[in-house]
Amino acid sequence: MNFLVKKTILLLAILAGTPMIKAAEPSITSKSFGTTADGQKVTLFTLKNSKGASASISNYGGIVTSLVMPDRNGKFEDIVLGFRTLPEYEKKSPYFGCLVGRYGNRIAKGTFKLGGTAFHLPINNAPNSLHGGLRGFDKVLWEAVPSVNQQGASLQLTYNSKNGEEGYPGNLSVTATYTLTNKNELKLVYRAKTDSPTIINLTHHSYFNLAGQGRGDILGHLVTLHSSKFTPVDKNLIPTGKIASVRGTPFDFRKPTTIGARISQSDQQLKFANGYDHNWVADKLPGHLGVIARVDEPGSGRIMEVLSTEPGVQFYSGNFLDGTLTGKGGKRYNFRYGFCFEPQHFPDSPNHRNFPSTVLKPGQTYKNTIIYRFSTAR
Repeated sequence: MNFLVKKTILLLAILAGTPMIKAAEPSITSKSFGTTADGQKVTLFTLKNSKGASASISNYGGIVTSLVMPDRNGKFEDIVLGFRTLPEYEKKSPYFGCLVGRYGNRIAKGTFKLGGTAFHLPINNAPNSLHGGLRGFDKVLWEAVPSVNQQGASLQLTYNSKNGEEGYPGNLSVTATYTLTNKNELKLVYRAKTDSPTIINLTHHSYFNLAGQGRGDILGHLVTLHSSKFTPVDKNLIPTGKIASVRGTPFDFRKPTTIGARISQSDQQLKFANGYDHNWVADKLPGHLGVIARVDEPGSGRIMEVLSTEPGVQFYSGNFLDGTLTGKGGKRYNFRYGFCFEPQHFPDSPNHRNFPSTVLKPGQTYKNTIIYRFSTAR
């Protein structure tokens, strides 16, 4: 039924004095999330859908600070790692829940060539540049416009990245739209345009724990990856350029396998990353929206499917969490207490001609859709 029609029927029923049970409608509320160290006021928006799920998103860094979903018994719980306050995100966040750009993942030695010109990026993950540099899209203030329609509640964020920002060429105009749908999906739609050739690779960086944030490690989560190949890395976690089969390796998740089943095997790739921190090549057609991964958490019954238009996905098993961070509710985030699925173009693509291109030219529109779809198993 049309959203406006439902509103009209409800109003007429009220005027006529007809008893009627009102279904929950999607909504958005906002509140102050504090002030950045350089004096910018930040707002936290909370999106709610008709089923009672919610997502809180900051216009600082496009950060999903909480994502509340039901378990098999209808109990709602926050399933993403994060902090309670803005200063914690500014000072010590390992990219919890943020919007990553201009270039998600690593670029070797912070250098790439475009049109015969060499560009140099900040080295913030020695010896590489990681997730857009020292002040990537996760550390800027975005303009926010909330809206509600019959599909759910949405928040549109926009940012204009100037030519030369963090070493990247071209003035880049970016729009990121978050929608919490009434189907319990968190949908992210990215669009961007440039006035000069540049590179771009946007993604989302929530750390998930489907048992509930802070509720132990994620080694018992069952992962399925629709990928028959992955991109091996060197000791600095930069792809070698090879695209390898997962067959017979700890990277074969084509059938449901717990994260912990093979993570401690004596495998050189696992040793380089201290676990999983690699790019898998999606078996689907690039540019087509399709399911690339699924995660099942047996205890709660929560299921997360990851849909994407991107050619790859970074699966990270929380290898750098070490118990030094205290998150929401005073919960300490120990080793492997969260995992990430970051749909993306391949790491260091500008330096590998055999990888899908990440070049965006004037007149083109960068398009990227990511959906995290939640359900439960009985």
